[in-house]
Amino acid sequence: MSVSIGVIVADLYYLQPLLHQVSSDFAISTSKASLLMTLVQVGYALGLAFLVPLGDIIPRRRLLVGIYLLAAVLMGAAACVHSFNAFAVMSLFIGLTSVGGQVIVPFAADFAKDEERSRVIAKVMTGLLLGILFSRTFSGLMAQALGWRSVYWIASGLLILIAIALRLVLPVESPREHMRYHELLYDAFSFIRTHHHLRRRAYFGFLMFATFSAIWTVLSFHLAAAPFHYSNAAIGLFGLFGVAGVLAANLTGTHADRDRLNLTTRVSGLLMLASFGVFWFGRNGFLFIGLGLVLLDAGMQGMQISNQSVIYALAPQKRSRINSIYMVSCFLGASAGSFLAGHLYQSYGWVGVCCLGFVLTVAILIPALLWKVSKKLLAQAGQPLI
Repeated sequence: MSVSIGVIVADLYYLQPLLHQVSSDFAISTSKASLLMTLVQVGYALGLAFLVPLGDIIPRRRLLVGIYLLAAVLMGAAACVHSFNAFAVMSLFIGLTSVGGQVIVPFAADFAKDEERSRVIAKVMTGLLLGILFSRTFSGLMAQALGWRSVYWIASGLLILIAIALRLVLPVESPREHMRYHELLYDAFSFIRTHHHLRRRAYFGFLMFATFSAIWTVLSFHLAAAPFHYSNAAIGLFGLFGVAGVLAANLTGTHADRDRLNLTTRVSGLLMLASFGVFWFGRNGFLFIGLGLVLLDAGMQGMQISNQSVIYALAPQKRSRINSIYMVSCFLGASAGSFLAGHLYQSYGWVGVCCLGFVLTVAILIPALLWKVSKKLLAQAGQPLI
């Protein structure tokens, strides 16, 4: 499960270190190239909203095999097109089919005992983090050696292999709940109204992914320009700094099972805030950029595990639907972050993106730090939690 998640989530991030080269190949502006990442993330949000809930009514082995094969076809098609508009459409649908990992995560949570669920989630999320981590490095190295289109061909082949493996090794589930598709979607979106913890964690997820996506969308432009002038391979290697996210996810999983979720949320937010101070101060030094990425990835993944530990405990029989709503919020945030970062970078450069990240992180920290106080005051006043 962990390997499968890593392979398909990588489809979302192969493009990030290639944006400057894709921009040159299609003869488009920086902001127009960054729009490709926005389309990938919008597609992912659509997949989360309309495909992931199906995991509660369709046997997940069958659903996953279909998603992985469709993703393989789309990656191969994207490698062939030579029109920017066609590539943009392919990017949207690649995002749509990259949701296979979000079908697997609640599947794994179903197998876990209650007292071990956070650690199990952390283990399968390690595959997701490694997929993100190595996707950028792999993408940069392959583009340097064989051209950026080779990345898409290789990814297509890997997806076909994983689809075969999933068909052979995933367990057969008991019969799923019988619901009509529109009833399933209505039930999924009703959770926003009925679960205040989901609303709170979806808010954190929106801002967290916007912050993370903002930096990674413009990073290749920043590193390809003066004073760095780095190659595709060198830019891709910056993805290795994300190993901090893997460590943070497993550490957070341990503490989350010890009922320290609010503490891990606040600490993760502070790490993200510190990263933007480092990005600002050391914008012309590669070691500072690397340190900022370590802090950002550690904070982001720590908060992600905290959020998922909370939401998966809300309705055990409806985890695919709850995961769908939460991740829709996350990737709407990611698409907004990419969009804003592209325009800010074109107008104000790296400093403008750092200011955006700082503001977004403060918007996470204020309610996270004041949660206990507001919770007590609302309870005393007899008001519902928001």
